[in-house]
Amino acid sequence: MSIGWWLAIALVLVIIEVLTVDLVFLMLAIGTLAAALAGYLGGGFAVQVAALAVVSTALLFLVRPAIKRHLTAGGVETNALGLVGETGTLTRPIGQAPGLVRLPGGEWTARTPDDAPLAQGTTVRVVAIDGATALVVHEPTD
Repeated sequence: MSIGWWLAIALVLVIIEVLTVDLVFLMLAIGTLAAALAGYLGGGFAVQVAALAVVSTALLFLVRPAIKRHLTAGGVETNALGLVGETGTLTRPIGQAPGLVRLPGGEWTARTPDDAPLAQGTTVRVVAIDGATALVVHEPTD
């Protein structure tokens, strides 16, 4: 396969990685660069595919876990999990249907873990995130 094709595939994989941010597609992109290098050095298609497979597999199973550990070593939760422990105010009551809670960064669908109703204006604390729904409990105010 032409080196240009390998480079184009690597570029597409990097773009996908930017959108997903999970380090899988980055490892595959580096594997395609290894395949391009094998092609540049005169290796046939089988050698190029072997380079892609070996490098990508090694990176996915050896390097990616170490990088992920390093990135999460600070213990700071990001994105939705960072909302656990935050307090907010219900802007729509929780009853038979989920309510809405205003939290830092926007409004979230909210429900209580035991499906207990809560009135609009109640101060709540997020105890978990379930998909796109914040599980909240009443936060007594002093």
